[in-house]
Amino acid sequence: MAKISTEDLLEAFKEMTLIELSEFVKTFEDVFDVKAAAPVAVAGPAGPAAVEAAVEQDSFDVVLEGDGGKKIQVIKVVRELTGLGLKEAKDAVESAPKAILEGVNKEKAEAAKAKLEGEGAKVTLK
Repeated sequence: MAKISTEDLLEAFKEMTLIELSEFVKTFEDVFDVKAAAPVAVAGPAGPAAVEAAVEQDSFDVVLEGDGGKKIQVIKVVRELTGLGLKEAKDAVESAPKAILEGVNKEKAEAAKAKLEGEGAKVTLK
């Protein structure tokens, strides 16, 4: 197979539409099992906290810390969010701190937190 020079490849890419080029990149990634990503500039050595901050969390646990004195209202919300029965929801609220939802996306976690806090509960996302 004849080698293609870098200049020839660039000329071929210049003639492609953005859609064609995007499809080429996806195929290239699949064939060579790589990911084409823009280089990231690093200002200095990154500590563990900086690395964790760079990777956005996509799975959250909604942890009930306390019922805020409104146990019945919080139990109702826990039942609504989880589908638990009355006894199970009551046990969950009484055993706070307890994870109410685990491994949910950010939107669902924030909605659940807002709903629980609206009834007076203390909630954290982990």
